[in-house]
Amino acid sequence: MLIGLRTSWLLSIAVTTVGLLAGTLVGVVAGMAGGWVDSALMRSTEVFLALPSMLVAVAVAAALGPGLFNTFLAVTIVWWPYYARIVRGEVRAIVARPHVEAARMAGVGPLRVMWRHVLPGVVPTAIITASLDIGNVVMVLASLSFLGLGQPAPAPELGSDTSRGLVEILDAWWIPLVPGLVVMLLSLLSNLAGDALRNRLAHRR
Repeated sequence: MLIGLRTSWLLSIAVTTVGLLAGTLVGVVAGMAGGWVDSALMRSTEVFLALPSMLVAVAVAAALGPGLFNTFLAVTIVWWPYYARIVRGEVRAIVARPHVEAARMAGVGPLRVMWRHVLPGVVPTAIITASLDIGNVVMVLASLSFLGLGQPAPAPELGSDTSRGLVEILDAWWIPLVPGLVVMLLSLLSNLAGDALRNRLAHRR
């Protein structure tokens, strides 16, 4: 169970990090460029958001087959659009501020505007969103693993440990129960850590 906990925890961090980076890149480009670039990127993002993310993740994982990397890829594909939408909104709000308009009128290039004025305002919001999201990623990864779409047996993982332990539930109920409780506890602690980080960053602002 401890090895499975490490696997689920590290995989959730990896999914959140890659989804955050990809979504931030798309959101910053869309918010900074505007026009048809913004429309094209946001319409593509909305296509992903319109689909049931869990069903898409299950379909992708089933098509790719069981495996740690395949599970990581399946969840990441459906996770980045949330960050793209949030970051794009933040960028559009920052770009409209007077100091950014003044920098543009002074002849500052778009890359320098992005690095000096836009990203510092976007990063805290993106990090807070990601930290609050890790608990959700843990639940999704555990669900895929429970369905047999995670690491192949007998590799330990919290969701698959719970699934394999169900056959013992009448004789040894703690075998499936403990990994399930660990998933719940890990998700709860992740959300509490995200709340603490949000409060700290908000206080610094």
